[in-house]
Order: sequence, then C-alpha cells, then structure tokens
Amino acid sequence: MYRVRTEHFEAAFLPSADEHVDSVESIDVFVDLNDGTRWSATVITLAQVKTVMERWAATGEALDGAYFSCSDGIIVRDAGIGNMTQVLVGLVETGDFTHVLQRVDE
Repeated sequence: MYRVRTEHFEAAFLPSADEHVDSVESIDVFVDLNDGTRWSATVITLAQVKTVMERWAATGEALDGAYFSCSDGIIVRDAGIGNMTQVLVGLVETGDFTHVLQRVDE
C-alpha cells in the first residue's frame, strides 16, 4: 500500500509489488476525506485503456474490444501516483468528487 496525504484527504493506493509509483498506469485507490467518508476508484491512464482494448480485440472480450468499462473508473492522461493524486485533489476542490468516485462507507 502506498499512502499519500493532502490537505483534503488521505489516499491509499494499491500498487503491485513490482510497480514503480511514478509509472503506474492502472491502480485501485481508497480515499478517506477529512469529513470521515471513504471512497474508492480505479484510476487508469488513457494509454492503458488503449492497451486493454487492443488485448480485448484479440481475446474477444468486451465485444472484441469495442468498448471499455470498469466500475468506479477514472481515466487520466498521465501515469504515476503523483499525477493521479493531482486529479483527485482537483476533483475534491471542484466538488466533482462525489460524482466520480464510489462511496464505500455507507
């Protein structure tokens, strides 16, 4: 588990043992807001979505790679936990957080 603390929340990212935090392209995260609520998301880069869809085209999954979906998914442009944290901070600051992440403490 890789933890990041900001003024708005604490995030617990769940990288694989061999992943480097600066190059992570797909990761699950739990976010504990300062108000005590807990949220989750799967954060994935646009490049990784393309890779997954190409693999699915070959395996026949998701209508031969015709679409991509994942529950509580956020697609980001840039890899790395630092970049992903910046997106989460922006979502909290704009108030879009509750529309994008999945609340898990209810």
